[in-house]
Amino acid sequence: MTLDIVSYGRRGPGGRLRLGSDEIAQVQRTVGRVPEVMVKVSGGARDLGGVEAHLRYISRHGKLPLETDEGLAQQGRGAAREIVTDWQLELCRSQCKPKPAQGEKDTRAKLVHNIVLSMPAGTPPQKVLAAARVFARENFALQHRYAMVLHTDQPHPHVHLVVKCEHEFEPGKRLYIRKDTLRLWREQFAALMREQGVAANATPRQVRGQVRKPYRDPIHHRLRALRAFAQLPVGERDGRRTPKPSLVMRTKLEKVLRDYRAGRVAFDADQAKLRDTRQVVLEDWHATAEILRRQGEARLAAQVDRFTVGMPAVQTDDQRLTERWRDVGKLRTPGRTYSQRPELEG
Repeated sequence: MTLDIVSYGRRGPGGRLRLGSDEIAQVQRTVGRVPEVMVKVSGGARDLGGVEAHLRYISRHGKLPLETDEGLAQQGRGAAREIVTDWQLELCRSQCKPKPAQGEKDTRAKLVHNIVLSMPAGTPPQKVLAAARVFARENFALQHRYAMVLHTDQPHPHVHLVVKCEHEFEPGKRLYIRKDTLRLWREQFAALMREQGVAANATPRQVRGQVRKPYRDPIHHRLRALRAFAQLPVGERDGRRTPKPSLVMRTKLEKVLRDYRAGRVAFDADQAKLRDTRQVVLEDWHATAEILRRQGEARLAAQVDRFTVGMPAVQTDDQRLTERWRDVGKLRTPGRTYSQRPELEG
């Protein structure tokens, strides 16, 4: 992972690298910690029932309008089925394969990709929707059918975008989403948000000094439910079922606890890789600061220096959980249940 800003810099008459106005603006946004956009693929469906179920889910069973690539806003309990029928998903090649038996892996190609475009809390929801409309039109119009819906039931406004994988007019051509695709989409969505007058940025988390990966959706939902339950007054918890903890987080925590009690230091195989990545990032930031100084941008170069110094230490998940257990274990009171431990609450 490199900063890339150094790579994009152009060489001036003296053969030295120079940063253009766009690169300088990117540096300013990053070191100024401008809010980062989020673009992620949350899954997809391999059969008609799965597509319809997801459309019903994001439309809150017909309560929210589903905007389509044709500019229509379909609402009601039958909207999801109408979209599935209109997209003619049953004619996709993947549907020629038989459905796997229970317990067997489904090797059929996806019919749709489920994409989420999100902004931090406080962003005007309608501006997120407006940027999402342009994003979908520029990337998929007249090629892949799509539908979207805005969600505002959480602090961060976000748009769920469902895109048909198969091309409309070129049989056999499909939409493939790779890491580079997501990176380009993030940069594009951030630019569209800025066009809406909203400060937005798109940089890799390693460049920002962020090591911890975001949780996958199922884990995130479990942890959010646990946090919400823990924040309820004690009287309101009576009669409510305690949310189930994430099995993935439980397994990870149990391993950390075994190592901790045995006196072993938590260590991930990826620790060395994380440190190597951080070193490369720091070298690129230092090179960027030097170029800025040569261009007379001393103040911004000083900001870059402070930004790199303030980066948190590289820490694996196991190390983070061990430290939290060590700190919280000293304050743990008798009778505290396993599912109430902060480690399982995220």
